[in-house]
Amino acid sequence: MRKLLLIEDEPNFARFVELELEHEGFEVTAVHNGREGFLLASGQEWDLILLDLMLPGLSGIEICRRLRSQRNKTPIIMLTARNSVMDRVSGLDSGADDYLPKPFEIEELLARIRALFRRVDPSEDEENEKIEFLDLQVYVGSRTVKRDGEELSFTKREFDLLVVLLRNANNVLSRDQLLDLVWGFESEAETNVVDVYVRYIRQKLGGGDKYIQTVRGVGYVMKG
Repeated sequence: MRKLLLIEDEPNFARFVELELEHEGFEVTAVHNGREGFLLASGQEWDLILLDLMLPGLSGIEICRRLRSQRNKTPIIMLTARNSVMDRVSGLDSGADDYLPKPFEIEELLARIRALFRRVDPSEDEENEKIEFLDLQVYVGSRTVKRDGEELSFTKREFDLLVVLLRNANNVLSRDQLLDLVWGFESEAETNVVDVYVRYIRQKLGGGDKYIQTVRGVGYVMKG
């Protein structure tokens, strides 16, 4: 069971996140003070740290900087209500691996956690992962897509976007969420690039919106 440390000063919000993560099978320890959080973060081993930016005692930025100065490589996702470009840059420059502005849907947090674990600790399970959806078969390790057994050709970015949508089947993802999950925070791409790549994928899969459905004003969902 993966151990997560949640450092968040809003008790009700922290409790909500803690319960949702425990429901997903994580072991979660939550603290509400920056100094206490730093002592726990530096004194024990964790699989992931969820770190609020604005904390009493010690800020999330300072916690992150101190951990990285100690060569602590534990993955860190910053959670914060501050969503300006400079806030994101400060968080990432301090050593955070990802940055998620509040409010957010718990499904997006879970998707980011899964994506981060795949980046820092690629597993044998992922190499052997096979995703099936309607008549599609997607082999993640070999980056192969088949429809009714016929292999289809996708670029790296098209494949990555397809896999994110498949792993979140039946959950609507906004264009901003898809941009962050597939292109990353450092990307300067506009959200309309998501529309372009969804169109490419639809053309290659055929069937119009049989696989990827548009949720007007929101984003996209894989819904069979």
